[in-house]
Amino acid sequence: MALAVTVRLDGRAAQSEWDWSCCAPSCSETLMLINTPSIEQLSTVISQVTGPAFLLAAEAQLLSVLVSRLERIVDRSRTVAGTEGDSEEYAHLKAELPILRQRGLLIHRAMYWGVASCIVTSVLVIISFAAAYLHMRHEYGAGLLFALAMALFTAALIAFAKELQLAYLEISGGAKSPQTPVRKSYPHV
Repeated sequence: MALAVTVRLDGRAAQSEWDWSCCAPSCSETLMLINTPSIEQLSTVISQVTGPAFLLAAEAQLLSVLVSRLERIVDRSRTVAGTEGDSEEYAHLKAELPILRQRGLLIHRAMYWGVASCIVTSVLVIISFAAAYLHMRHEYGAGLLFALAMALFTAALIAFAKELQLAYLEISGGAKSPQTPVRKSYPHV
């Protein structure tokens, strides 16, 4: 049932509950209005979506960093792919390409999970306000969506951490060509 205002032809207005299963009252026009939430209800919803709003800001900031890193990886890949030569330095640069591809893949995954988290967070905010307007309870759904958004954000951070680890290993040890055997960390053994 929804709240309806019935305007009668004689000009008087009466407020009544409207039952959708029956037809309109005879000799009257019915205008349906949404029963809007009170200021207290809206302030409650606004305070409840503050957490998701901060999460959305953090997600957007992470996506900005990820896009920047992906641009750097693409630029480096193009530079390495454009070099030519037969020297040892050239072989070292070419050995860097698979690592750059793997880093790019990890950034791509992090961006995918980050965007998915942003979408779920946005849906959470929309549903919270829609539930307030429709006077529906949304606590369980909101909790589930927030947990899902946090899980997706965590997946993005994990992929980003793996990319950072790979980048650090590349910087600290440099790219090894596939033909170069790995040195043992214990030379005396």
